[in-house]
Amino acid sequence: MSEPAIETALKTFFQSAHFAVAGASSDPSKFGHKIFAWYLQHSLPVTPLNPRANSITVPAKPIDHTYPTAASPAALAAPAETALSVVTPPKVTLALLREAKEAGVRAVWLQPGTYDETVLEAAYNAWPKGVIVGTEGEGRLQPGGGEGWCVLVDGERGLELAGREWKEARL
Repeated sequence: MSEPAIETALKTFFQSAHFAVAGASSDPSKFGHKIFAWYLQHSLPVTPLNPRANSITVPAKPIDHTYPTAASPAALAAPAETALSVVTPPKVTLALLREAKEAGVRAVWLQPGTYDETVLEAAYNAWPKGVIVGTEGEGRLQPGGGEGWCVLVDGERGLELAGREWKEARL
């Protein structure tokens, strides 16, 4: 992906009205939790996606916050206005991408470890200008981390490229 292509994908992603995190978790040691919390910390409207949990809890002071989950991309309030961060194993990711495309999700960010070649092909076919993925050696902007683009490292840069204003929220 060329530099303008990744910038286009980042703009498409962060200009979305809503966000969702597939693989969100209440377990603070899991990346699904950390990435969901990142969106909350940046005051972005985010929905956790998890078909096995009714809600996700994020520790906060003075009390923890609990967020209802959506079971699938089709269950999102406005899928066509939603960008999806994916934090699931490749086998799960492939089926999830199919559901997201059918629901009309506008862009996806495949976090490191969530994809294989089959997943990448499916993602680029479904969203030619709306996929953020961090494989090395593709001639794209240098991501902050060694495994590729991750919202935890590169998200603020993406927000800036998209012209998205945000304010830090304390959890």
